[in-house]
Amino acid sequence: MENHLLEWFPTNPGLAAAISIGLNIIVAITGVLPSTFITIGTVGVFGFKIGLFILIIGEASGAIVSFFLYRKGLYKLFSAYPKINNIEKNKFLFRLKNTKGITAFFIVILLRILPFVPSGAVTITAALSKIGLFSFSIASTLGKIPAMFIEAYSVSYVLNLKSELQFGLIIFVVILFLFYLLWERKKNINK
Repeated sequence: MENHLLEWFPTNPGLAAAISIGLNIIVAITGVLPSTFITIGTVGVFGFKIGLFILIIGEASGAIVSFFLYRKGLYKLFSAYPKINNIEKNKFLFRLKNTKGITAFFIVILLRILPFVPSGAVTITAALSKIGLFSFSIASTLGKIPAMFIEAYSVSYVLNLKSELQFGLIIFVVILFLFYLLWERKKNINK
């Protein structure tokens, strides 16, 4: 079944691109799901250049749709999302929430470029601010391009490695992730 699917997607590039963009929109709306697997699949099917273009469209579309929905009140459904309650702890998010105009535009670009600020938190904060949809859309897309370039290039590089190196890298990442989970658990127990 897996081989059948892998052979099917490259012969239907329009559908594969639509699926990638659709999944990016879903990930953006939830604000908590990682998009790494979408990047891997998209770059794996389309290659670096076309994959990057599709990923940028998907990320931009996801940010626009989620911003619109959050602004219309959907963010209330995600009140359990912990970053919403921690806006005051990040000076850039706090400033974005309380600003508008060109300053808000450049803060969104900066927050999209910074790797340690969750994308969902930026979108939710922007939706709570006075920035307009058009300004947010442009700023968000401009800020995402460098991050998407790095992510797509990294995935492309890893996909071109020998199978043994790919497997070793996967094991390394899983071990790092398990250490991170243990660290987070210990940190939460100590609170």
